[in-house]
Amino acid sequence: MNAMGAEQPLLIAQAGPLNGDRWEIHRSLLIGRDPVCDIVIPTREVSREHARLVQDRQGVLLEDLGSKNGTYRNGERIREPIYLLDGDMIQVAMVQGFVYLASDATLPLDLSDLSQAAKGYSQPQSMFETQGILRLDVRARRVFIREIELDPPLSGNQFRLLEQLYRAPGEVVTRAELITAVWGHDALGISEQALDALVRRLRERLAEIDPQHEFIVTVRGHGLRLENLSEA
Repeated sequence: MNAMGAEQPLLIAQAGPLNGDRWEIHRSLLIGRDPVCDIVIPTREVSREHARLVQDRQGVLLEDLGSKNGTYRNGERIREPIYLLDGDMIQVAMVQGFVYLASDATLPLDLSDLSQAAKGYSQPQSMFETQGILRLDVRARRVFIREIELDPPLSGNQFRLLEQLYRAPGEVVTRAELITAVWGHDALGISEQALDALVRRLRERLAEIDPQHEFIVTVRGHGLRLENLSEA
């Protein structure tokens, strides 16, 4: 494991045999079962050379190396190299999870927070940015409604959409702003129909815990806003 440096992309292991370990991404990281790999996951489900992370001028590229059991980003198996976005969740053969952070500037001040979150520990109240029946732990990518955690977790796109609304409680966020926040570099090729589908699926996920309350409200001609009731 490399020493921490400023503004370096980070990979933090969660929910697996490497839980709590973290690596800077300088040029590339090779992930696999073979001891020569930069990140060694010693389980039979992982291929000898399973996946690779490569940093270039555009960002950090995740590539599966023809593994048998696959590499996943935000729950979806990748078929070709793909650039990561801040907060993306990576699964290697579904036995080792990682969270990708675009730089150490987004890392919690207490580095144990992410490790505790991966073990299922409850987060301190200060981890939540607003008070309401819906709460986001933006550091650990966890969602709680009436103190019940949403499980399985949201996909990366679903979480980014919800986080953008959550950071502006009660305010209308335009559709263009949401598309940019969710899809980043790929936003120019995203249609409003894709956003509508994502909103619909996010509403369905939130309704799994609280089907009576409409958290995401459409303001026609303007955008969307988060209706987050107070605990009282």
